[in-house]
Order: sequence, then structure tokens, then C-alpha cells
Amino acid sequence: MRLLHTMLRVTDLQKSISFYTEILDMKLLRRKDFPDGKFTLAFLGYGPESDNTVLELTHNWETDSYDMGNAYGHIAIEVEDVYSACDKIKALGGQVVRDAGPMNHGSTILAFVRDPDGYMIELLSSK
Repeated sequence: MRLLHTMLRVTDLQKSISFYTEILDMKLLRRKDFPDGKFTLAFLGYGPESDNTVLELTHNWETDSYDMGNAYGHIAIEVEDVYSACDKIKALGGQVVRDAGPMNHGSTILAFVRDPDGYMIELLSSK
């Protein structure tokens, strides 16, 4: 068994694809429209789906907003340097909501970024 993907519903597919590819350096692996169901799926990641867990973005054509709920936490992404990743994200117009630094009650360096739909992404140092 292996984890295949995590799915997020997004309101503006192109804006979300741009965020994940241009700001977080993911690659758009595949995209498919389903006209009969009025939705589009886009799969993004850091490597091929055959070897990596990826992110599935689902855009329902007739839905303008979603309730975030209070059960969702975040997606975690490992970066080489959290401080420089935050600098890059800010320079590209991304929203850093918790600047890089040690976690509360620990020493792990982390930061949090918000995607265009408000989903939280935790950045963790690989060092």
C-alpha cells in the first residue's frame, strides 16, 4: 500500500495551479476536464505519480466557494531552507502567515503559507 494523493477543492483552478507551480515549484503532471460532470482535475507534485504522493486539485465549475471546516490542518512540504523559501514566496506574492522560525516548544524550523483558497501549507527544513 502507498498514499497516492491528497485532494483539495479549489475555486480558481488556474490561480491555484499558478500558486503551486510558480511559488511552490511543483510540476503540473496532468489535467483533465470532465464536461458531463462539470469539473476539472489537475494533479501536481515534485515527481511522477508512479513514485510520489501528489496533490489533486478539483475544480467544480459551478461552485464559487467552500467552507473550510475545522478538521483540516495542513499539507507539509520539505524545503532545503525555510527562511529562504519564505523570502522567495513573499517575493513572488505568496502569503506567509507564520514566518520561519523554531516551532513552539521545540527546535524544528518551520513556517506556514496560505494558498489562494486559504489552505495552510507547512514548510519544514530538510536540514
